[in-house]
Amino acid sequence: MSEADEVDRIVGAWNTQRPDLDFSPLEVLSRMDRLSRQLDRARREVFHRSDIEPWEWDVLSALRRAGAPFTLSPKQLLQQTLVTSGTMTNRIDRLVARRFVRREADPGDGRSILVILTDDGKVRADAAITRLVDAEAEMLHALPRADRDRLAGLLRKLSLSFDA
Repeated sequence: MSEADEVDRIVGAWNTQRPDLDFSPLEVLSRMDRLSRQLDRARREVFHRSDIEPWEWDVLSALRRAGAPFTLSPKQLLQQTLVTSGTMTNRIDRLVARRFVRREADPGDGRSILVILTDDGKVRADAAITRLVDAEAEMLHALPRADRDRLAGLLRKLSLSFDA
């Protein structure tokens, strides 16, 4: 190993104190935890620069990813953002107040509504995703593309093991 990071120092100290334990999980997950904190900071900065809150991003990005006409039902938004119905209603209300979305009656079901991304909401979502991709690419600048692809595959495999 050419360079040691803080996790190496922590694991080394534990290995000295408790050589009977396998600390390899800490070598992976402690680094993931540290990187997660860096990612949270970077995302907060991106959203701040885009004048949106993280929860606003969740809804705006779901609508933007839906493609033209950038419309989803509240139920579809619930499925994509994993919040409660009451929370989603509050979020939609607040996004309507900011003119990022609007509500319209569902032409296919008069009892239901659709949430539609406005032009202002689309501009905000597009600006935020551009900043987000740039910030996250900068975070990964030390890894060549092949390493990124390999890491993404390994993390996917780990993630799927929790979904099973």
